[in-house]
Formats: sequence, structure tokens, C-alpha cells
Amino acid sequence: MNRREFLAKSSLALAASAIPRGVNLMSSPIPAAALDLDFASALQAAEAIRKKQISSLELTQRAFARIDKFNPQLNAFVYQTRDEALTQAKKADEAQASGKSLGVFHGVPFNVKESFGVAGHPDTWGIPAFKDIKAPADSEAVARLRNAGAILLGATNVPVNLADWQSYNPIYGATNNPWDLKRTPGGSSGGSAAALAAGLGYLSVGSDIGGSIRVPSHFCGLYGHKPTLNLVSAQGQVPAGVRDNPGFDTLLAVAGPMARSAADLNAALKILGGPANYDAKAWKWELPAPRATSLKNFRVGYVIDDPIAPPTPEMKSLLEKTISALDRAGAQLKPGWPAGFQIQNLLDTYKFLLFAFLFSVTPPEQQEAQRKAAAADPNSPPLPGMAPFADWQRQNFRRLGFRAQWQNYFNDVDVFLSPTAFTPAFPHDHSEPQEQRLIATSAGPRHYLDLFAWIATATLTGCPATTAPIDLTPDGLPAGIQIMGPFWEDATPIKFADLLSQETGPFKPPPGYK
Repeated sequence: MNRREFLAKSSLALAASAIPRGVNLMSSPIPAAALDLDFASALQAAEAIRKKQISSLELTQRAFARIDKFNPQLNAFVYQTRDEALTQAKKADEAQASGKSLGVFHGVPFNVKESFGVAGHPDTWGIPAFKDIKAPADSEAVARLRNAGAILLGATNVPVNLADWQSYNPIYGATNNPWDLKRTPGGSSGGSAAALAAGLGYLSVGSDIGGSIRVPSHFCGLYGHKPTLNLVSAQGQVPAGVRDNPGFDTLLAVAGPMARSAADLNAALKILGGPANYDAKAWKWELPAPRATSLKNFRVGYVIDDPIAPPTPEMKSLLEKTISALDRAGAQLKPGWPAGFQIQNLLDTYKFLLFAFLFSVTPPEQQEAQRKAAAADPNSPPLPGMAPFADWQRQNFRRLGFRAQWQNYFNDVDVFLSPTAFTPAFPHDHSEPQEQRLIATSAGPRHYLDLFAWIATATLTGCPATTAPIDLTPDGLPAGIQIMGPFWEDATPIKFADLLSQETGPFKPPPGYK
């Protein structure tokens, strides 16, 4: 038995042992409504429950039955909250029977990225040292979705320390893309993306500092939203799930929703967004309305090709097809970068601040090893994490300058379109070091770290960005487009993604999962 077969059989055994007595998921009758809802949106599932077309318990049982069937080949879920989920689903049905609503997602099953703390469950970030530690409480994101009536199915896989565009680690193994099991679903929210694409739950929460929501959404054909910086609380999203951080802010990282429809992103963001704890004493938040409600009223800037990271021919063809569809729909198109903007300069600043942050949260012994390695090579550039504070602050001022530049640009346009990544999902590659990996594409090998290029602008400026599916490549792999919007105006790119689906089509399930 090889390692993958062992993991698959272990997953089945663990899943079976977690089923409460008296509940036989595979032999329990599944109503026809559940079969029709396997790939529905979270809001459609909530409506079916509200209209009593199906109960929350039936839908949750159906979700676990699908996990039993498909998770062994995907390895998307790393643990399940089966007992608790079925109990909460029953309570949701009892509440509905008494005329009570628990919230927007009353009775709807969801999953969450393993990096978000769930009380009593692992929160390892794929780091072996945290393997046996349990989170003391729910993270803010999990608590908010539960308070809105959603039923937690379990947590999904991540790369070590959330630091890869693939999702594998020594604790849980590798997650596969449901469109092609030999390919990655992306990272670091790859487990969530694989689960949603395969119909294992209706909603998820991911995090994003290097495209970790957007790239997996692109690779798996989903909708994913990187919110405005600091809009969604990340409390409880630290190794071991501790929540008592003092307003921790990385200046780059965010938490946000992933789903099979843009409308779900909008509904979830209204729940996830806004201040937490003592911040809530001082200010309130309300999602601003989108700037337009029809494509013909949207002013659309775009760049779909650039020497910084040219899309592969099949990607470029799909992006051009999308721009043509928008043109036919009457959108007001404006090609080109903002006046005076230099993408390479922004990318340099982004990488400096990103690597400085990563160094700052590295364990001391690893920091010391990096210092020694740098000292041993006089020709190596200084590490960002070892730069003087004055140098860091100058880069931070540049970050704020780029934000101001883009906010000025958004006076003349409403959204800005670009690739999410230059390639569709690629085959697994766990070679080290990461920076030396090459991605095989139809146009030849490409540098792994070029995946930073298209996601960096929204991350550095803090602006919201939605990835939306647009079509399949000739090889049958999904592709998405990135829709960046103005700071604080998250509903604008989400609404555009919703309208775009009328031209390019909605979420498409991968073959073999219906």
C-alpha cells in the first residue's frame, strides 16, 4: 500500500468512526432536493431549507455522504466536526419548526480553512510542532458564520505555514484538484477550493497575503474575494488558534469568503466584515452599494497581458474572449495601466514588505540560520527582515503612495481586470526550495515566483479583489479573472463578478462529481 492509498483508507476509517450511533449516512434515504442542491449556491441552499424543500439535517447528511465518497481522492478535509454538525443541524430544524431563523445561512453546511481556530480542534497551519495542540475557541470568522446559522462540517488542508501555492504538509499530506487529481488546487486555501469545487459544502473562509484565496479560486473554477485590508477580522487565525492578539495587522494579509457564486460572497462578507471586540465600541461598518448594477454602466479598466508575467496562450485567449464579451454587453472599456504606474516598482515594494513580515514571524532559530547564511554569502542581497526600520518605513510609505495612486485611478474607472495567474492549475511539484521551481506551460517553463505578479497590486494597496471563473481551457481546466475594486468598496467588484457570470456562465462542476 502506498502513502496515498494509506491516507485514503485512513480517511474513510476516520470518517466512519465519527458517525453518531443510529445515523447511517449511506443507507439513509436522501431526498431528491438534496441531489439537486449538491452544487447549488449557499443562498440557494438556505432558501431550500427556508421553504422546507429539505431539512438542514438532510442537507448536512448529504454533505457528509459526499465527503465520504470524494474526500479520500481529494484529501481536502483534514478533520470533520461530524457529531457537532449533525447536532446543530437538528437544532436548526427545531428552530425553524418553532418559527425562528438563525440567520442568513440558517442550516447551511460550510467548511473553513484549517488555519482558522475551531474550539477543541487542531489549528496547525501544517506545522508539525502544533500537531497535538487544540484551539481554545472559535476564530472570529467561524463564530460569525455559526451565529448566522451555518453548520460547520470541518476544516480543509493548507501548506506549511500557509506559504505555498500548493496545499500539502507533513501532517495531512497533499490535496488534489478535483478537475485533475494530478494537479494542485492552489494554496494556501487549496483545501477549501477543492472541497467547494467538488460540492463538499456550500461556503468557506480563506486567507490571502500572496493570492491564497484568489489563486485557488482560479485553479478550481470558483468565486473568491480578497476583501479590503482589515475589513474582516483575522482573530483566531494564528497557529494554535489563540485569539488574544492586540489588533495584529500585517499590512498585507486578509481573510475572506470563497463560494460557488458571487452573491454568496456578498452575503458572507456582510457577516464576516466589520470591527471585532473593543474596535466595535468605536465604529460600525456597512458595505457600500456597488457603483453600478449593469455591465453597460461599469467603467472597466483592464490589462490582460504584460511582460511582468505574460499569460499562457490558452489563458490569454480566454481573457481576450472575456473582454470581447464585456464589449458586446456595453461595458465602458479602458485598456492600460493607470498613468505613471510601474508594476515592477510595486512588485519590488510588495516583495520587500512580504518577506520582511515572513521573517518577523519566523522562529528565532530559523531567523538565526538565515542570518548566518546571508553573512556567509557577501554577494547575496540583504534580507528584508534584517533591514533597518528606516528602510522598512520608506517601503511602507511607497505602499501608501501606490494606494493613493490607485484610488485616484478609481475616480475614472469602477473596476480593474487582470489575470489572477498566468497559468491554469499545474501538476504537483513539492521540490525544494520553492524559488527554484519551474512551472511547465504550453509556452515553456516559467518561474514559480512569477505567480506573485498579478496578485501583488491588490494586496499591496489593500484594495478588494474578486476572482471569478470565466471558462475552461482546451485541456478542460478552469480559468478565472481578477476584478480589483476601490478601497472599502468591496460590493463593486463582487457585483461585477455576478454580472459577468451572465456573459461567461456560472460555476461549472468538475466532471465526475455529480
